[in-house]
Amino acid sequence: MEIVVQDRMQSGYRYQRVAAPGEDFDADFAPEMSPRQMLELGVFEGKYMTDCQSEFPTNWYENARQSEHADPSQNAFGLKSRMPLSHWREKGWIFGPDPRGWFQWYCRYWMGRRLPAVDTAQIKRWRAFSRHRGQIRANCGPMDLDCRPRQRQALLQWAYDPFF
Repeated sequence: MEIVVQDRMQSGYRYQRVAAPGEDFDADFAPEMSPRQMLELGVFEGKYMTDCQSEFPTNWYENARQSEHADPSQNAFGLKSRMPLSHWREKGWIFGPDPRGWFQWYCRYWMGRRLPAVDTAQIKRWRAFSRHRGQIRANCGPMDLDCRPRQRQALLQWAYDPFF
């Protein structure tokens, strides 16, 4: 299935969905949260991909915490968690055909797009992020959700379950 993207950050970008949604993931990639769950739990202060909903299933947005302007109260842990895209670009974290970064890549990957070189790089970044879970385990008691809330919010934004 071919997808044609028309939003504020991309116009006319085309890609193929070659895998069934949520299936056929790389063996090194086992996200714990779906994009829909992430949006419902509150990621990126509610201001993320609000202009490109037509690219993804409508049920992803039925209970999503979204806002016209960045609003930290929309996040699962109720705190500021985002940096401007300019910072991400400066760090080299935005690459390939996904101008919004990792989460946009993940949403497209979840829906079945496969771009081997980009996928390998993004999966490597995702795997490296798991170190934050180890820091929480080493410094927080079980289910102490008030301990390291910024790291927990960050885990959520990388498709890791922050509620442990």
